[in-house]
Amino acid sequence: MALLPSPIRVSLLALALVATPVLAAPLDAAGVKAVLVELDDRQRNGGDYKALVYLEQKEKDKADTVREALIYRRDADDKLMILFARPKAEQGKGYLRLDKNLWMYDPNTGRWERRTERERIAGTDSRRADFDESRLADEYDARYVEEGKLGKFSTHMLELKAKEGVDVAYPVLKLWVDQASGNILKRQEFALSGKLMRTSLYPKWQKLFSESKGSDVWYPQEIRIYDEVEKANSTVVLIKQVDLRSLDANLFTKAWLESKSR
Repeated sequence: MALLPSPIRVSLLALALVATPVLAAPLDAAGVKAVLVELDDRQRNGGDYKALVYLEQKEKDKADTVREALIYRRDADDKLMILFARPKAEQGKGYLRLDKNLWMYDPNTGRWERRTERERIAGTDSRRADFDESRLADEYDARYVEEGKLGKFSTHMLELKAKEGVDVAYPVLKLWVDQASGNILKRQEFALSGKLMRTSLYPKWQKLFSESKGSDVWYPQEIRIYDEVEKANSTVVLIKQVDLRSLDANLFTKAWLESKSR
């Protein structure tokens, strides 16, 4: 099942992004807020979203594993489902977010268990937020750090802190946003203590016109996630075959997900 390239750290000099000027430097407080709102809007669809996803996981002293999953979203209702199709041992396993709660279903036991935002999706380095619609402006307050370079790209570096009472995987983020394209190039996530937990690189972005939204939806074709605690561990996420057509109205239910493992 060696479907994906090995997740070797990619030089940011090789990042290929479509340039659509949307930002200006430097940014004041209003400008920083506008960047977060724009990042959210670019990735949010007015209707539904479906994608085929491959996750390649590397762990120290273990064989590489590749998982295939389908991602279903209904952004208007804040609903998300992740359904695993491969390997066979995990077929039918899934995650469902309803009413701000994340549930995990194990077809081997037939049980549902509530999970936190820190849940490692299927044991990989990915989290729920890597597959969901972006909510940066709703979940975080941000400040401008500096204008700089990331490889050949001119960037805005922002620091985000979670708003009080909001449940997120990590309370502090740092983002490197490309000034030309408006896309995130790099994201770092920190514990409240300041310890760096994950680093993610976004070397490829793609856009797709959404009829329900009436404009383009952007999505990362590739995310390279590095575990900064267990340094040998990493996960590559490849997002394929994105479809923005309407989904079955009853899809986002526990009964629907359970039916896929029968």
